[in-house]
Amino acid sequence: MSCCFFGARKKGDDLVHHDTRDTGGRAVASTKNFSFSELRIATNNFHQTNKIGRGGFGTVYKGTLKNGKEIAVKTLAAESKQGLREFLTEIETISNVRHPNLVEIIGCCVDGNNRILVYEYLVNRSLDQAVFGSRINIKLEWDKRAAICLGTAQGLAYLHEELVPHIVHRDIKASNILLDKDYTPKIGDFGLAKLFPDNITHISTKIAGTTGYLAPEYVLGGQLTLKADVYSFGVLILETVSGRSSSSSIWQGDKKSLLGWAWQLYEDRKLLELVDAELDDFPEKEVVRYIKVALFCTQANANRRPMMSQVIEMLSRNIQLNEKELTPPGFFQDSDASMRSKLKSSECSTSQQSSVPFTITQVIPR
Repeated sequence: MSCCFFGARKKGDDLVHHDTRDTGGRAVASTKNFSFSELRIATNNFHQTNKIGRGGFGTVYKGTLKNGKEIAVKTLAAESKQGLREFLTEIETISNVRHPNLVEIIGCCVDGNNRILVYEYLVNRSLDQAVFGSRINIKLEWDKRAAICLGTAQGLAYLHEELVPHIVHRDIKASNILLDKDYTPKIGDFGLAKLFPDNITHISTKIAGTTGYLAPEYVLGGQLTLKADVYSFGVLILETVSGRSSSSSIWQGDKKSLLGWAWQLYEDRKLLELVDAELDDFPEKEVVRYIKVALFCTQANANRRPMMSQVIEMLSRNIQLNEKELTPPGFFQDSDASMRSKLKSSECSTSQQSSVPFTITQVIPR
């Protein structure tokens, strides 16, 4: 069964449709069709030694085609009905999208119960392995970390501002930022992505994504905008600078999120304490600027967060940030003493959120 075409286009390009169907009855984007036996041979019968990752809906294997080309083979668990939707979405969204900071999809396989996506293979795996792993063979100096942040921002700016309709990724996180041989970052896993037409302010949708990266207005109100990705990207910067995962809740003996700890250090004027101890030498002013950009991206009020093109400017130019415009971030902080929500901001949105929802950020037209 071949795969067919339905995807986003770049501004000025024509949108092309081929109305063939897959087994789910939906049109999907045109891409090379692999046979199951071809991928089975490439992965040595999906051998455990070739396993390089596992997601919510299946497993990823390294493979080698007959012509010697290395590939990443993402299999969908046969019993996953929800995963089929993500499979189709991923093909629809990115098969005809090309950018240096987006993972390239090479093809797919739809054969009986088998649903498989084939991607370019990236030798340095994912950002989470590089910054949270054992780091025995990887040492990310500051120049590489800065380039990873900037490249990821450029990929997101392309999705948000150059493609029509725009694309909201919805799952920007360290494990979805893949690294090539030169540590160039490439955004992957578009299974939760949403197309975002230019004439609407938000999409009301069920919550999807990863805890620690989710924007508060999306969690609390189910209202998705491009700024949800901006929030996730801000958290990603903090992880890249600190070498610590946002999923951990223990910071210096206190139960705080990574974002909560970063904001406290900002208020105490001790931002350099956030920096990864593995970094031997780094430009302090530039690193502090990156942390402050992360805080601009994670402000509680979505409308105060910059667009990704503005983030690129803030990261790439040695400019003085207008910190008078910076307001507290939105994050969840558990409280053993009370489950009541706590309001800590003069704005409609708040800077601190307990596990009980207390407000929804108002979305206004762009």
